[in-house]
Amino acid sequence: MRIFFLALTLLLPQASFAKSVKQPEANIEKRQPLKNADAPLVLTQDRPNFCIMGSQSGKAFQSEAAFKSIVWKSDVVYVGETHDQPLDHMAQFEALKAMKIARGSKIAVGFEMLNQTLQPVLDEYAAGKLTEEEFLAKADWKKEWGFDFNMYKPLFDFIIANKLRALALNVPRKVVGKIARSGLESLTPEEKQYLPEKVEINQHKKYNDYLKTSFGSHDDSPIAKIFTLENHLASMAAWNEGMGSRIAAFLNGNPGYSVLVITGNSHVLYNAAIPASVKARVKDVRQASFYTETAAKCPEKMPKEHKDMANYIWYINHPPKLEPTPPAAPAMPTLSTATLPAPTTAAEPGK
Repeated sequence: MRIFFLALTLLLPQASFAKSVKQPEANIEKRQPLKNADAPLVLTQDRPNFCIMGSQSGKAFQSEAAFKSIVWKSDVVYVGETHDQPLDHMAQFEALKAMKIARGSKIAVGFEMLNQTLQPVLDEYAAGKLTEEEFLAKADWKKEWGFDFNMYKPLFDFIIANKLRALALNVPRKVVGKIARSGLESLTPEEKQYLPEKVEINQHKKYNDYLKTSFGSHDDSPIAKIFTLENHLASMAAWNEGMGSRIAAFLNGNPGYSVLVITGNSHVLYNAAIPASVKARVKDVRQASFYTETAAKCPEKMPKEHKDMANYIWYINHPPKLEPTPPAAPAMPTLSTATLPAPTTAAEPGK
């Protein structure tokens, strides 16, 4: 399983409920299990892979029709990613295409990759008023995010071509970093504008165990001497609440719309991060979260360690990386990479 330690590094500079909208009944084919479950998984724009299992039930959803039935009935769809895995982004693109069938142009795509101050730039790009080069320059993509834009390009191209909405979700890294160093109470009124009025510290046991374990893994590092566990939990809560409140505000202000959330796997983990924040703010919201997981072939049975990691586990065969190259700049509080056997030991916060 691809999982990362969380590490907030010293690189950070100081610098009314909406009614849920009922969807039209989808006329889909009878669900059929994947016939070649033992074959290698392939996911490309021409060859979609739908090796998906319900994380709570272990039930297989291994056809395009089954996948669409999940997406079509949801107001918010989360497809998590490991940022540098191109096939995870193809899975996100499959979700967006499915949403377009059910919702037409009433779709917004929310990006963890862009902080909230960049919303005007994103609006211009989504409206076709900026070229790709102009957008990347104005958004300072390499510094703001750092991962290859080409992996996200199909999503942005689809947004522009179909006149969809786009949301810059992230909390500025300097705000998250300041909370990690000195707590929520240290924020200025200007810095608080990126967060909801009240930031709830998550009480989900598995998710908090994961956060505590990932923080504890740095006991011997300089990070542990700067950041306290209390501030670490507060910074993660602010990060998730900031993104969740942005999604909720959009849904409450735009009845009939659905939102596709493009974010790291850790932000959907156990439905305790962004999904919990949205659920608390949007009445009767229907959500579906997909945790993307590495597998060479479609498992006959869901591994027990994947239970409850999201609503669904999407198994994808990622090709081996010959020469892993880190991004030119850290993406939010920087994440160091490590592989762990199970989510209870640590999970991937910025994945």
